[in-house]
Amino acid sequence: MDFLKQYPTSIYLHIPFCTTKCTYCAFNTYTHLEHLIDGFVDALAAETRIAGRAGQRPRAGTIFFGGGTPSLLTPHHFDILFAALHEAFYIEDGAEITFEANPNDISYAYVRDLRAVGFNRISLGVQTVHASELALFRRRHDNDQVAQAVAAARKAGYDSLNLDLIYGFPHQTMENWRETLAQTLALQPEHVSLYGLVLEENTPMLAWVEGGRVPEPDDDLAAEMYEVAGEMMQAAGFGQYEISNWARPGYECRHNLQYWWNHPYVGLGPGAHGYANGVRYATLLSPQRYIKALREAPLDGQDYPHTPAVQDTDPVSRDGEITDTLLMGLRLTQTGINRHDFQQRFGEDVMDARGDILARHAATGLLEVSSERVRLTTEGRLLSNLIFRDLV
Repeated sequence: MDFLKQYPTSIYLHIPFCTTKCTYCAFNTYTHLEHLIDGFVDALAAETRIAGRAGQRPRAGTIFFGGGTPSLLTPHHFDILFAALHEAFYIEDGAEITFEANPNDISYAYVRDLRAVGFNRISLGVQTVHASELALFRRRHDNDQVAQAVAAARKAGYDSLNLDLIYGFPHQTMENWRETLAQTLALQPEHVSLYGLVLEENTPMLAWVEGGRVPEPDDDLAAEMYEVAGEMMQAAGFGQYEISNWARPGYECRHNLQYWWNHPYVGLGPGAHGYANGVRYATLLSPQRYIKALREAPLDGQDYPHTPAVQDTDPVSRDGEITDTLLMGLRLTQTGINRHDFQQRFGEDVMDARGDILARHAATGLLEVSSERVRLTTEGRLLSNLIFRDLV
């Protein structure tokens, strides 16, 4: 763990509330619980202070509010949470501070006020530009609201903007996918995330596919969409730095890089996950139980990163840390696993630690192994799950 002490931590805060739930979503989110938001914000502020005190005010280089729908919170709510963050953590100058939002929640006044609170990056859930596809997902916004949200963010001074898209879902055509990409690129974001649909348990989308209401996604078409996206993103000046993420130079998401480097992060809020001080952990799922656990919790007496909301903990062994580092780091399409950093962290070369598996996939053309790094080839990006399955 000494290798990791030289790096700042990251902070993820989970906002579990939604007005409607998307048909593909399996995240820990809840509708019709907006009446809990005030009490939840107080509980989240309390958990933030407890975690920071237990860690003796750790340095933080990135902060990310995800969900759920963080844009359901008011600027006053964020004032409360930022006061707790600055009290409990040392927020580095120039820290990347992001919130996720639905496009229809964004107004100029709202993002201006959040800019004043401390945010400098917005991630908008666009998903598609086609009305019929938005209806399939039960999204609340339309295409005009996306353009209006981007304009509002620019007017408020945000120069780091991510747009999320989904591909490979029922009824989607290549023509529609190209149009979604083209219109998204026309908005000139700094970062774009492209996620292939995964049919998750306990989601309407999975039930619809299993019941024959919508066709099963076409894996071959999804692979073609991925390749087309790569070509269009490259032509527009974006570099692919992770399997699902493209950015203009200098705008790679620093918060997500923390995950892919397998560096520490603190997870706060209902259903959040964290990795710090050699422990992976998860918090209570239920917002009601979460609020109750934090309402009268003492601020002191916890072992970092534990808080009264932590439900499950799993100490990470050295072998487990190696596996996690490989699984996450190989997602980075350009840098992959830096062999020097791996040596510094674990005291052995990556090819000594997992050389049999890596060499086998290098022989089939899925991995590139050099003196500096191990990374996926272009073909390996499409078949990365074969490698990841062997590493587990």
